[in-house]
Amino acid sequence: MEAVIKNKGRKQARVQMNWKDRLFDISIYGVAIMMIIMIVYPLWFIIIASFSNPGDVSSGNVWFWPKEWKLAGYIELLKNESIWRGYLNTIIYTLVGTVIGLCVNIPAGFALSRPNLPGKNWITTFYIIPMFFTGGLIPTYLVVKNFGMLDTFWVLVLPFSVSAFNIIIARTFFKNSIPEELWEAAQMDGCGTIRYFFTMVLPLSKAILAVIGLWTAVGIWNSWFDAMIYISNENLQPLQLILRRLLIMNESLFEMASGDLASELRQLSDMMKYAAIVVSTLPIMMLYPFLQKYFNQGIMIGSVKE
Repeated sequence: MEAVIKNKGRKQARVQMNWKDRLFDISIYGVAIMMIIMIVYPLWFIIIASFSNPGDVSSGNVWFWPKEWKLAGYIELLKNESIWRGYLNTIIYTLVGTVIGLCVNIPAGFALSRPNLPGKNWITTFYIIPMFFTGGLIPTYLVVKNFGMLDTFWVLVLPFSVSAFNIIIARTFFKNSIPEELWEAAQMDGCGTIRYFFTMVLPLSKAILAVIGLWTAVGIWNSWFDAMIYISNENLQPLQLILRRLLIMNESLFEMASGDLASELRQLSDMMKYAAIVVSTLPIMMLYPFLQKYFNQGIMIGSVKE
């Protein structure tokens, strides 16, 4: 009889625990869904607003789908030849700058992860200090000018290719994710440091390569301030700077106009703003689904463990 009562009590406790677990799971999924909506909906709204009548958008009639499809913003934006030239420049800057960034930061992170590196603490301090203190815009401009890189292709990919943050992330990843026993086994087979890095370490570091590569690519793709400071040649300007100039130009035309013309220019300017956001962000956002699987491994292992 006592055994039956104990079994019944265990079943009731199990049912109660299962109910609590289900409630906890429902709460977690509910919060996750709300966060996804909060992140995804603004992006979706920008897309549908770029195809909508600006009057419907400003009056709050557009929520999930355009009331009236319009392509005037995209047509006006893409008929400008400088947009296509800026697109090509930005793609080249991003590809070349990402490759250079990986070639600079990944080996530096690996070198700092070696326990027998002479002066490792001093070198690490040398990298960390610029993360908090910089020389300022004017000294940087003078350095770039003295190297003869003003109004050149390389000014957007070489001077700022070193990232102390990426180096620290890569160092921590190598330190915590690549076992030291692998290096000892490689030494027994007569493998040197360089060969070990290229043949054994890099194939095991796809996660951190993807993460740092994407961070570098996004930074270069979205950069416009450096181009505004160092590039005056319109043939070398990236997409973001050209879009900024076009939007400012449209705002100036709108301020000078009056009456019905001002209203039309205002609507066209609003549509071009939304279209410019989509045109400038959609290509780089398409990379995220292909690299998302590397993010947890690359960031969590590379930065949390220490």
